[in-house]
Amino acid sequence: MAPKRKATVGEPLSTRVTRSQTRNGNSKPVSVDPVSPKPKRVKKGTVSEAKSKVKAPVDSGSKKIVVVEHCTQCSQFKIRAVKVKEELEKGVPGLEVRVNPEKPRRGCLEIRVDGEKGEKFVSLLDMKRPFGPMKALNMDKVISEIIEKIK
Repeated sequence: MAPKRKATVGEPLSTRVTRSQTRNGNSKPVSVDPVSPKPKRVKKGTVSEAKSKVKAPVDSGSKKIVVVEHCTQCSQFKIRAVKVKEELEKGVPGLEVRVNPEKPRRGCLEIRVDGEKGEKFVSLLDMKRPFGPMKALNMDKVISEIIEKIK
């Protein structure tokens, strides 16, 4: 059993009342040291959840939106998606590029224009490891073709 704390002279002890003591009104309360409870931790959501909860206001067609959907299974998807995003934003002023606005499909790398008539620039679906079609793709060439089509 752990040793009990010593009470300091100037500090009054609080009393603890149990259920049995409230039923039997004649028993004396037990004294307990005041202990401040630990603050509760707040659960943090993932980044993708935070992005999906906050929806950007949609302008009425004045701004083109390109969606880059990439699988989260392998970091090679993310590297290529970030490269596409940076190059498109640099190459076309006023272009909005969204990376994984919704939950991505498995083994997928897709670059498309968002909207009803969403033109697909690259669509590689259901790729298995070692992701040969994606690695064979020349991303610099693909990015330059997308920039020319959008302008």
